[in-house]
Amino acid sequence: MNVLIIEDEQPAAQRLEQLIKSVVPNVTVLGKLDSIKASVEWLNNHEQPDVVFMDIQLADGISFSIFEKCEIKAPIIFTTAYDEYALKAFKVNSVDYLLKPVDEEELSKAVNKLKNLTGTRNNDELISNLGEAIRMLTKKYKMRFVVKVGEHIKTIDVSEIHFFFSQDKTTFCVTREGRNVILDNSLEELTDMVDPEKFYRINRKYLISSESIKDIISYTNSRLKLILKSSQDNDIIVARERVQEFKGWLDR
Repeated sequence: MNVLIIEDEQPAAQRLEQLIKSVVPNVTVLGKLDSIKASVEWLNNHEQPDVVFMDIQLADGISFSIFEKCEIKAPIIFTTAYDEYALKAFKVNSVDYLLKPVDEEELSKAVNKLKNLTGTRNNDELISNLGEAIRMLTKKYKMRFVVKVGEHIKTIDVSEIHFFFSQDKTTFCVTREGRNVILDNSLEELTDMVDPEKFYRINRKYLISSESIKDIISYTNSRLKLILKSSQDNDIIVARERVQEFKGWLDR
């Protein structure tokens, strides 16, 4: 296996190289690069490695810009000091990540995952999944809404919103102060616009924040009933097919 390491901290790069050699037999480390500039130059002038271990924050910027300057056909395993919250997007994609300090067992799991992926999928699909992972990680979610209140134009920060709901083909947001404000967006659009770490679509009518939950009650047919702050609706039910995912969203 031919490996390229992109890491701007020399001790971390050396340690990663040692770990890779202890986990992967017959491995060849083609290079250890510490910047976007050096990485782009190398990738444009050499054959693609079997895998690239890439730190996210390099000496001259964020490594994602490498993909804008050259074509990378090799699968990527990210090594980073970012926390799990920021990298959750990678968990379901064909690339993996390792949190620093890199652990030998986690490295071994990542390599095995890579072998399984390359054994069952072609490079085009790997690249496609990598691109989707990058888009998910770097996506900027909505921070505020511009709304009309009477003759006035106001802004509402997303952090001030408890939940969104739809009623009679109209979409509302409900603030911490208990105000209902009409929005121009549909609930489907809002689901994609707000941070999924902070808001969850529990059913066709409600998109809620965890902070809006006042109580959770076991309900019929393995469903859950929610009591939300600033809501008079006593029939807010988590759809049965979403109960397990909803519990996982809460249990982070």
